[in-house]
Amino acid sequence: MVLVVGPSGVGKDTLIAGAQKAFRQDERYVFVRRIVTREADVEAEDHDSMGRADFEAAEARGQFALSWQAHGLRYALPLSAATDVVLGRVVVANVSRHSVAPALEKFPRCRVVQINAEIGLRAERLAARGREPRDQIAARLARDVVPLPDAARPIMLDNSGSIANGVASFVLALRTIAAQIEQK
Repeated sequence: MVLVVGPSGVGKDTLIAGAQKAFRQDERYVFVRRIVTREADVEAEDHDSMGRADFEAAEARGQFALSWQAHGLRYALPLSAATDVVLGRVVVANVSRHSVAPALEKFPRCRVVQINAEIGLRAERLAARGREPRDQIAARLARDVVPLPDAARPIMLDNSGSIANGVASFVLALRTIAAQIEQK
């Protein structure tokens, strides 16, 4: 299980999409769509939407590999993600920092990739999305970052450069993780 974390605007979805394209012929890699309790939005990040009541019922039935709450929404990874981990695949998911501690308990070999970018660039990216006014962007940028647990030992990637360089760095990190899995 590879958890991709980082503040808004660092390009997590962009790097994941680039890696997914790079590994489209390699069955060892699985890129998981999150389930989120909000309406699907073509402009928003890639996710499957579910109403809160349906989400809570699915969670009670044990249909999620991992679930968490952040920013007033509920998030989950489908149970198929846990199956893929058991089968030895590299499962890549964009998650909140709030999910890292429970994921480390559930998936002992879990790895964390923390994406960062310069704050000015993050502000530009968030403004370019056109989803929220400048005051909300400023609040998002000023939001306190939840610290990762010490056990996370994240792989740190800076995505302040070109998309191509960011994707290449991320793909290299995933290949390194896959090689470590194969050695064990």
